[in-house]
Amino acid sequence: MAYLIGVDIGTSGTKTVLFDEAGATVADALYEYPLYQPRAGWAEQDPLDWWEATYRSIADVIAKSGVRPEDIKGVGLSGQMHGLVMLDSADNVLRRSIIWCDQRTSEECVQITELVGRERLIEITANPALTGFTASKIMWVKNHEPEIFEKCRKILLPKDYIRFMLTGEYATEVSDASGMQLLDVPARNWSRYVLDKLEIDPSLLGKVYESCEVTGQVTESAAKLTGLPAGTPVVGGAGDQAASAVGCGIVREGIASATIGTSGVVFAHTDKIKIDPEGRVHTFCHAVPGAWHVMGVTQGAGLSFKWMRDNFFASEKLTAAETGDDPNYVMDKIAKRSPVGANGIIYLPYLMGERTPHLDPYARGVFFGLAAIHEKRDLLRAVMEGVVYSLCDCMDVLREMGINPTSVYAAGGGGNSKLWRQMLADAFGMSISVSSSKQGGALGVAILAGVGAGIYSSVPEACDAIISEAARTEAIEENTRRYDKIRRLYKKLYIDLRDDFEELSKIFAD
Repeated sequence: MAYLIGVDIGTSGTKTVLFDEAGATVADALYEYPLYQPRAGWAEQDPLDWWEATYRSIADVIAKSGVRPEDIKGVGLSGQMHGLVMLDSADNVLRRSIIWCDQRTSEECVQITELVGRERLIEITANPALTGFTASKIMWVKNHEPEIFEKCRKILLPKDYIRFMLTGEYATEVSDASGMQLLDVPARNWSRYVLDKLEIDPSLLGKVYESCEVTGQVTESAAKLTGLPAGTPVVGGAGDQAASAVGCGIVREGIASATIGTSGVVFAHTDKIKIDPEGRVHTFCHAVPGAWHVMGVTQGAGLSFKWMRDNFFASEKLTAAETGDDPNYVMDKIAKRSPVGANGIIYLPYLMGERTPHLDPYARGVFFGLAAIHEKRDLLRAVMEGVVYSLCDCMDVLREMGINPTSVYAAGGGGNSKLWRQMLADAFGMSISVSSSKQGGALGVAILAGVGAGIYSSVPEACDAIISEAARTEAIEENTRRYDKIRRLYKKLYIDLRDDFEELSKIFAD
């Protein structure tokens, strides 16, 4: 039997999964690493931490599985998008990676818009200048750390740095490259126009592939660390959202996913490119050749939940560890004791600014409606509901664009929560499904590896063979009506506070 490996380089850790060719999990391993926040709104990680987590986790799954390494026919890479990795002429990392949720680049976004022109930028890259995207991070280093920029010889995304360490190749693929703001998204290649306007040398960037194409082979040095045979093919893979979508079967029109990971995403496949002229959602190349996807992103989804759990439920988390219970399952039980609407608390999940639909790096988290009657469980439920409201904002924009999914799959860590799935069904007013696989992005890029290795003829064919619906949650009409009322106030709160968020940032700027 043939086997495939999917590596998912996430924000909290790298997860590697070994699958058989039918998509069944054979073995998995997870290694975590730190997130550095030198200032409010900044976020950085060390690429060498990603690499150590990758080679150790690959070695672990091979050792645990008992599979013969030569039977592993391909490797797919998924990863957190937008992060900036800069290498010098000796391929050494020049600085810690500025990652996706970093918000320091608002001035650079203005600069990019002025240099390229807002309409032209959206026409080419399908998105306005955004603080989270890679181009603004490159410009920030040019502006604030010119001595580092002068030494830079290659610019890579997080998963593409891992590709380089595995294969020695400087390469990327269309789905992840779409989030750099340097790609001509309709043409699926680097934009010389944008690069010229930003004075970024094209030689700094790797070759662009389709996601299921082979981009290189495992080198002898990487083989010694990972246990993979030298010569094992490594395919393009995908950015985390496209990878997760493939892992859920979101590879045809009419199907969407709602992902609650560190960030939250509503993702829909489209066979024809569709761009929101207001730039509220992102249009990227999909990991399916010749297709695109549209997605709305909320920055602080699972991040909000983790913040609440770690800061206010430490004793419950400790008890769960002692009893062997999943701490998130324990949190679900606590939140469920609060009624729909969290007893009148509304939470705005803007801990790291926001992308959809507000594009506001100054936005911050808010609890609205606190009273003496409230308990921790109400705050917890409010956080979960606030994340769902933000995903509803994303879905609203997609529907405005004529994208009307008839089927939605829940994904990410939050997709494992029955309570969160019920909230999604109620707030969306439609059923929410769960895929038969829980491996998400790792499965998605393993599927891409299977196509690249010739095991499957196409991405949709592979998904049809591997993925099925495991469960479905139906909306409760009474809850839908209540959430509709609450959401009207939720949307108004941001508008009322927008100027105050920026003023707060100015007060604490020094």
